[in-house]
This record gives sequence, C-alpha cells and structure tokens, in this order.
Amino acid sequence: MAANRLTATLAMAGFLALGVLSPAAAEIPPDFPAWLDGMREEAAAAGISQATIDAALTDVAPVKRILERDRNQAEFKLTFEDYFGRVAKRETIAAGRKMLDENRALLDRVAAQYGVQPRFILAIWGIETRYGSVRGTMPVVPALATLAYDARRSKFFRKELVAALRMVDRNYIDLPSMKGSWAGAMGQPQFIPSSYLAYAQDFDGDGRRDIWTNRGDVFASIANYLARHGWSNDVTWGREVRLPDGFEGRLAALKRTGRSGCRAIDRMTVSKSLPEWQAMGVRRADGTDLPGRDLQASLVRSEGASGRSFLVYRNYHSILRYNCAHHYGLTVSMLADRIARR
Repeated sequence: MAANRLTATLAMAGFLALGVLSPAAAEIPPDFPAWLDGMREEAAAAGISQATIDAALTDVAPVKRILERDRNQAEFKLTFEDYFGRVAKRETIAAGRKMLDENRALLDRVAAQYGVQPRFILAIWGIETRYGSVRGTMPVVPALATLAYDARRSKFFRKELVAALRMVDRNYIDLPSMKGSWAGAMGQPQFIPSSYLAYAQDFDGDGRRDIWTNRGDVFASIANYLARHGWSNDVTWGREVRLPDGFEGRLAALKRTGRSGCRAIDRMTVSKSLPEWQAMGVRRADGTDLPGRDLQASLVRSEGASGRSFLVYRNYHSILRYNCAHHYGLTVSMLADRIARR
C-alpha cells in the first residue's frame, strides 16, 4: 500500500468482506490499552482533533481475523498461474470490455488529462473491486489499529491509522462510512488512507474526492496514482518473452543492486535496451525478434526458473507501486491487454 501498497487482491476480486466484528467480542491483550493511549498521543501530536480521536479510538480492540489475512495474502501463497486464473477470469475480461464501451468518453477525458491509457485504469479497477461491484465492509479504524498494534509492520500502519483519522478530521468521510478491506483499503480503487490523501482526485469539480461512488473520481484517482509514479502513455507495460537455452546461468550477472522500497522491483534484473536483450538471444514469446525500439527493459520471471519470462518497461514499475507483487503487476498488465484486444 502507498509506497509499498499491499492489498489482498483475491479479496478485492470477491472475498473483500470480513464482516463487522464487534470489538467487545475480541480478546484484548494486556498491553493494548497502554499502546492505544500512546496512539492517541501520537494522533494528537499530528494535529488530529480530540473530538475525532475520542470518536474513532474509543472501544477499539485488535481483530484476530485481520492478522490471519495479513499472514495469508494471495499474492504470496498462490502460483502465478493460479492467481491469474482466479483474478483475471473470462467474465472479468468481458466485463472490462463492456465497461470500456460504456465509459469510453469519460475514460478518454481522464486519459487525456493524466496520460494513462484507459485499459490500465480498467484493469486495476477490475482487479481491485470488480469494477466497483465489491464493497468493503470492515470498519477501517479497527482494521488499521489491529495492524498498527501488530509488531510485523507496526510503523507503517501507525502512519496509516493517523492518515485515516486525518480523513475524518477533515470531513473527507464520516467515521461510520469509513469501511474497506481487512488492510484498510477503501473505495473502488482500494486506496489506503495515505494514498487517498496524496492521490485521490476530484475530477468533476464538485468539491469531493469521491472514490466510493463517483466514476470520474475513481478513474482519475487511479490514473493520477500511476502518473505520479512515472507512467508514460507512449509505451505499454512490456511483453512475454522466450529465453535462449542456458540463459539461467547468466542471470546472476544481471542482478539489480540497491533498494527501491519495493521488493518485487528489487528482484527484477537490471535494465537493458531491447536491442541488448535481442543480442543476448531473448525473443518474443512466439520466437520472433523483439521490437527494434530503444526502450529500457528488465527481466521478470513469474515463478523463478520454472515460470514464464517477461521483459517489462518503466510503466510496469508504476503498477508495482500500486501493489508491490509480481503476481499483481503481471495480472494487471495482461488483463489490460486482454480488455483492449477484441
């Protein structure tokens, strides 16, 4: 999420709802009240009003099922082929084409303003919430409080909890309406609070950044997120390729160094131009030559040595900033291609 956007995308594709779990039914750890007092102080220091803090953080307790979901995210448990098959079903592709036809004029306006091709907006929208048909039911504040209290990613989710309180404090949304996924992602684009504050758009100029019900705002928010992360509308995402025999032994020399803030990006190879990949024997999936355009591309393997291979361009990095998992990035990319292909 946000810089390391983690969404349970299978949940977004049909299993989003956890139901509203009563804090009173939760087993409260002995140190949680003291932790919550510290969280209240942190929120106040961040400028959140006492009224909002009292309304949002009273009777909050950890929710066990959220931690179970956090430990079992689909992007990391399924093979790519299983993940892709479950998320990018035929009906998802067909619905995407229908949505493209129904919203073409609006999508074209958004594309012109933000420089993001409509098929990618639709692919993300389709994967996240099945084109807006799946709505989260989990109260966001208890979800984020649970993850902020948990030691695994406490620092990250503490910031998200403060961001959620800021949304309420600024009247972007009222507390009872602030519902989303198990990880605090909201609306049709599934933005976590910090992403909403940074990237949500008021495309129709009505004074609200409504990612819950306004399609113009939804499309513009997705496009703005990608654009702000380096998207270019004069190229696509990449393509599937075929590697020459014995190429596996050359991968160590192509290993990327340094840290990007996204582990999926760090596991890609260094970037090389398409002519350089061509010279190394890499070809399109059908065996024909790569495009002659002098584009920088990195190699991605869907499943390590046993998986499919892809050369990906800079736009693919932008998709990974939406959700840092190759299963997600490849699925968005390939779904976008299928939506556009008639």
